[in-house]
Amino acid sequence: MNVRRRRISGIAVAAATALGLTTLSACGDGSAAADNTGNTDKFDVVASFYPMAFLAEQIGGEHVNVTNLVEPGQEPHDLEISAKQTAQLQESDAAVYLKGLQPSVDEAIAQSGVKTKIDATTLTSLEVHGTEEGGHDHGHEEEHAAGDEHGHGTEDERGHEGEHAAEEQHAAEDDHGHDHGEALDGKDPHIWLDPVKYAEVAEGVGKAFEKADPDHAADYKKNTAALVGKLEALNTEFADGLKNTEGKVFITSHAAFGHLAERYGLTQEAINGLSPESEPSAARIKELQQTAEADGVTTVFYETLVSDKTAKTLATDTNLRTDVLDPIEGITDRSRGDDYFQVMEANLEALQKALGAE
Repeated sequence: MNVRRRRISGIAVAAATALGLTTLSACGDGSAAADNTGNTDKFDVVASFYPMAFLAEQIGGEHVNVTNLVEPGQEPHDLEISAKQTAQLQESDAAVYLKGLQPSVDEAIAQSGVKTKIDATTLTSLEVHGTEEGGHDHGHEEEHAAGDEHGHGTEDERGHEGEHAAEEQHAAEDDHGHDHGEALDGKDPHIWLDPVKYAEVAEGVGKAFEKADPDHAADYKKNTAALVGKLEALNTEFADGLKNTEGKVFITSHAAFGHLAERYGLTQEAINGLSPESEPSAARIKELQQTAEADGVTTVFYETLVSDKTAKTLATDTNLRTDVLDPIEGITDRSRGDDYFQVMEANLEALQKALGAE
């Protein structure tokens, strides 16, 4: 095959076989099989976190060996790439990542000799959704209009409180030392939660695989088409399932669902901004309590990889239910499904229940 190959000793091959260092299964937990090396007989791909690994597995099939840099249960934004992982990267044929989400990965890939570097942010469009005060962006025309339609006050009425919340939120994020919203100029990186955008990324990854490993181009093209078809069906299911709902506003832990909300005519109100590590201001909590009452919100959503304390406290204070809305940044034993599609189906059911779908 026309990709870079390294010589492997017979002992190394035997050791790798004994340890089961083979391709991740498409329905696995998306964990990196941390001991996978980038030095196999397959097309070796390093993925920055689960959504990128899932694409690589689905598109590459039997021809690829995928290493996910994020361990099961680890919050991907917190990843600091290790020396071992840097070595894996150097030995790989391709890297699939989302620039701006994990700074240490971006740096390692930029400094590596990997021939095929696939940045998902170049394969689709990123929009500005989350703000420092949460997921409702008063500066976004369409979302502002949607907010007015569903009973929100005008920007002038809420502006002073929003500015105060933004100032306090900036300070909280500075204390934490990083915010991937800043790295992306405030643009929302959670493109995989919109099946349409995820399909666009899949098509780009497929073309990159075809070019880098032409011996298996036909299979990559076929696998990409199959994956895109499944994502199109998922998009239809979400569109139909969320078309007729009693409410359109949902509250979630952090602003991960802006692309999803925009796609299906919903309004996301997030406790935290684009960074899950940030802390909400008192003004933001008060605003969410008012929003919940004004828009008939029934549920506060939390996620499995970060603390649910604030979400559950808000729910208790406002007499609301809690449920999981998973940003699918990793698959663990707590996930409501074994892969991307299963968890997205669970997310749809949770949203339908919370929003009163007909």
